[in-house]
Amino acid sequence: MDSLPDVLAAHDYPGRGVLWCTTGDGTALGAYFLTGRSPASQARTLRRTAQDTLVVAASDTREHDHLRHYVAARQSRQWLVFGNGEQVSTVADRLDAGRTPLLALDGLDYEPDPPIFTPRLTVVADGDGRAWFGAARRSAGGRTTTDRLTLHVSELPPGEAVLMTTYRSSGQHPATGAPFTETRTTAEDADALLDELWSALPPRLRIAAAVFTPGHLAGAGIRQAARVGD
Repeated sequence: MDSLPDVLAAHDYPGRGVLWCTTGDGTALGAYFLTGRSPASQARTLRRTAQDTLVVAASDTREHDHLRHYVAARQSRQWLVFGNGEQVSTVADRLDAGRTPLLALDGLDYEPDPPIFTPRLTVVADGDGRAWFGAARRSAGGRTTTDRLTLHVSELPPGEAVLMTTYRSSGQHPATGAPFTETRTTAEDADALLDELWSALPPRLRIAAAVFTPGHLAGAGIRQAARVGD
């Protein structure tokens, strides 16, 4: 398996990404990151709320845009839910209502943002090192119906990780990211993972990244890009 920095360096524009891994100290961790190309995308922050959620929000006073501003991580009873859109709240509500992770992730659709049709990526994790990935993707063919992928990951040994990104690109035109990528991390703990992830993102495009532990979202480590004029 390639290292996490090598995997991310292979793409000029990874978009948004979700990661589940076990660091060298044996801790199971989740991570979420944002990169963006347009001024509207880059004018966002990732912040912690009084409700112990992580929210992607505008850093200025523009009106709410549900594709750019959303709850990115939420602790839902025994479940941690994180992802790249408003579906995070939907999945968390379903889990609170008693649905299993697989049923909570079902029925989601990709984003209505032609021509890219960004996948919706969601992770449900528990406190026992298990994670369920869900990806709602548009077909690479002519179909407009949603392809829904679910992946159950458990018992990752230290140093192993699973990554999903919205895009992959080696040029100016992003394409839908791979269904998932198994990769390796050299991080020994949460702080080192945040350093490794942040350093691997394209400096001119990175917006924010966070690393968190199930059950302890309030203690998430967050890194933000410094913009000119901030």
